[in-house]
Amino acid sequence: MSGVWVFKNGVIRLVENPPGEKKVLVHLPTGEAITSYTSLERILSGLGWERYYEDPNMFQFHKKSSPDLISLPKDISKFKSVHMYDIVVKNPNIFHVRDM
Repeated sequence: MSGVWVFKNGVIRLVENPPGEKKVLVHLPTGEAITSYTSLERILSGLGWERYYEDPNMFQFHKKSSPDLISLPKDISKFKSVHMYDIVVKNPNIFHVRDM
């Protein structure tokens, strides 16, 4: 997880993506920046991931050959770097997170 620790009014908290520090998920074989769940689903399907419909508030994928589950917020505007890194870890050498 990336971010900056901010201390304000006696409280410290992690700000995940401070202004000017935006991240993007990149599909390495094509160099495509993932900007929609449609393009992400297309790529993940090609890698053997299938949609999982257990939670209607989440956009989820699983592989029959693995216990792994990728869980993403239904609203792509809430798609954060922690979700990107989850995809990267479960798909090594296929995705990468880069600064915009």
